[in-house]
Amino acid sequence: MSLRLLALAAIALLMSACATTPDGRSQVMMVSDAQVNQMGITAFEQMKANDKTSTVPARSAYAQCIVDALVRELPPEWQRLPWEAQAFAIAEPNAFALPGGKVGVNTGLLRVADTPDKLAAVLGHEIGHVVYRHAGERISQQQLAQTGVALAGAYAGRNASPEQVNLAMAALGAGAQVGVLLPFSRKHETEADVYGQRLMAQAGFDPQAAVELWQAMQSATGSEGRPPRFLSTHPDPEGRIRALSEAAPGLRVVYEEARRAGKRPGCG
Repeated sequence: MSLRLLALAAIALLMSACATTPDGRSQVMMVSDAQVNQMGITAFEQMKANDKTSTVPARSAYAQCIVDALVRELPPEWQRLPWEAQAFAIAEPNAFALPGGKVGVNTGLLRVADTPDKLAAVLGHEIGHVVYRHAGERISQQQLAQTGVALAGAYAGRNASPEQVNLAMAALGAGAQVGVLLPFSRKHETEADVYGQRLMAQAGFDPQAAVELWQAMQSATGSEGRPPRFLSTHPDPEGRIRALSEAAPGLRVVYEEARRAGKRPGCG
């Protein structure tokens, strides 16, 4: 095939693989929602089987309560996912939301996100990554870059090394959980921040808590005296705090309307 035909074929493929974020940004999406959702569900089941889940049911129920409140404010197509929250008995402050509606919360995060509003700030942000299809976009970017990692095959167990499985999990957004750090881009983080802070306000959680959460994250240190790895996968904390602080007053009306409507659940 000539270079001209190859170029035309590539252009046609990219045009057929276009998607749009909730705020109108164009995305190249080489994988379907069904494929990415199944990858997320499979990854979550692997994590529940291999990681130490919390033996205190109330912790998972607490996270599930907040997730349910946030999900009720999502568009119908996202509400239909089988949303599930699981607490993991891991000291590292971390949380994630995977495609397919699977949410993990490390018990170590509960020491930092010590109110329902702060935990809603974290989970709203992570759910924002799912709604914006950031995992699928990142997988598509890796495929276009020809990294040689068979991401879908890693989840099916076809000729995949442990390193490939971990990289595939990292692409989905669970990197800090499995030991591979693969940060979302600055654009992805900004989109998740904006969406998550509005989502929490719509659900009746105080949007100012998003500011307090990231301030607490910056102050937190692990057993080795270092900031939590969560910050490694969420770059530019100072810029994030400024942006969230500026947005919080404008979302106060949304929050107060939600509270008057009785939307905030009795979580925690």
